[in-house]
Amino acid sequence: MTTPTGLRYGWTTGACATAATTAAYTALLTGSFPDPVRITLPKGQQPAFALAREQLGDGWASASIVKDAGDDPDVTHGALITATIRPGPSGSGVTFLAGPGVGTVTKAGLPLAVGEPAINPVPRQLMTAAVTELAGGAVPDLVIEISVAGGEEIAKHTWNPRLGILGGISILGTTGIVVPYSCAAWIDSIHRGIDVARAAGRQHLAGCTGSTSERVAAQLYGLPEDALLDMGDFAGAVLKYVRRHPVPRLTIAGGIGKLAKLADGHLDLHSGRSQVNYRFLAELARSAGADASVAEQMLAANTALEVLQISQRNGLPIGDLVAARARQTAEQVIGEAPVALDVVVIDRAGAIVGRA
Repeated sequence: MTTPTGLRYGWTTGACATAATTAAYTALLTGSFPDPVRITLPKGQQPAFALAREQLGDGWASASIVKDAGDDPDVTHGALITATIRPGPSGSGVTFLAGPGVGTVTKAGLPLAVGEPAINPVPRQLMTAAVTELAGGAVPDLVIEISVAGGEEIAKHTWNPRLGILGGISILGTTGIVVPYSCAAWIDSIHRGIDVARAAGRQHLAGCTGSTSERVAAQLYGLPEDALLDMGDFAGAVLKYVRRHPVPRLTIAGGIGKLAKLADGHLDLHSGRSQVNYRFLAELARSAGADASVAEQMLAANTALEVLQISQRNGLPIGDLVAARARQTAEQVIGEAPVALDVVVIDRAGAIVGRA
């Protein structure tokens, strides 16, 4: 499957776990593994997966799938996902366990209870439906253990540690399909981060464009790690979700380049989807008293950082002006939600160059 631009779609960890579960349970029932193994996704697609490993023991079976994320830059691409199936106690239904490399939930605010394996609701539904169909329509009594080779190391490159998911990655996916560069996973992680922070009673959150602005916000306000949201380019995702799920205070912190875009009304700050508007910055400078020659220098600048340097040489508070206009943009998105907003603008070294 490919996108209209020719990029390959991939498969979520949930789809891979479902395929592995289907193959393992089939072998437990029949003594042989289907290879490839075909599953049905929520929207009706029926992809087939090749097995990477298979084992059949006395009263158990396991099968493994190598995750293919297509052309998406997914940290779980190439991960070996294994399902091990055993009979469960009579009347227990389907029970899920976190094997090595799959995390366990330790904080409230996620769609799973504390202590549960980090296997999200839709993958659980897919696996339960698959084994129920194989069992002839009645939910079988099974223990399904999902493990991911190297999952604990992979998880260090995800939001899991901050969300309180410890010991490995999460088994995710609502459609089963990874859309290349859709950014849906990052935005979902932002939402889950807000949920966890609210459940922990945090009164002040900070949406930060990167690690430097995270460090600045944490030091400036004494914020704990779970109050820091790695929003990257997705300022709109933070603001829209906080509008629906308010917290008393929200800080937006980031570099002059990213926040100049927010000041100009952009909610997606990615370089491929919005650009620094040098005419806008020059007009801000003129409003603060810059003469025509300074404005012309800003119009000819190559980066927002260069605009900042020009303003600093001329005693102009461009950082504060950007912060104030970025705050206006954020307020328009927040609307009537009871959220106090402030903005912190930094340079590349992490020095605060503007606040509103």
